[in-house]
Amino acid sequence: MTTFDPRTTALVLIDLQAGILGMPLAPRPGAEVLAAGKALAARFRAASAPVFPVRVGWSADFADGLTQPVDRPMARPAGGLPAGWSDLAEGVAAPGDVVITKRQWSAFYGTELDLQLRRRGIRTIVLGGIATNFGVESTGRSAWEHGYAVVFAEDAMTSMSAEMHGFAIDAILPRIGVVSRAADIVLDQS
Repeated sequence: MTTFDPRTTALVLIDLQAGILGMPLAPRPGAEVLAAGKALAARFRAASAPVFPVRVGWSADFADGLTQPVDRPMARPAGGLPAGWSDLAEGVAAPGDVVITKRQWSAFYGTELDLQLRRRGIRTIVLGGIATNFGVESTGRSAWEHGYAVVFAEDAMTSMSAEMHGFAIDAILPRIGVVSRAADIVLDQS
């Protein structure tokens, strides 16, 4: 169990939103990750530590989406995303939180996340959300490159398969941060 200073630690929750939570996910379903993320957020708010809910979304014509040639492009629904696809799940964001909207995997590139973290004196980021090896990993890599200490709440993450989640947890995330269980992330209340 590690205790963190709530004055210098923030929670960043990736893509806990309507259009992603209902997808087939593993090793845990979206509802389980949502519950873990909301519980972490409640603990951070109770300690007066900042919470940054992050969502991903694009314009109806995807003009702001990435279009480089890739071997396995992400599917884009004809006619655009369904209404409410980018809406954060109920209870993920609360008054006082800083909601970030991104247009790619990382919550850092092209957003004000780094600015908002630095202005609040944040040095450590706790990360959770969906998907472990896409948005969470990419944001964690960027946080590490920006000089933040990174803690990954393993049981507050999931992916498109148990194998994708497991590879990130076992091979990548321990090289850029600390992998922990959500219950072991404690904020100093003294």
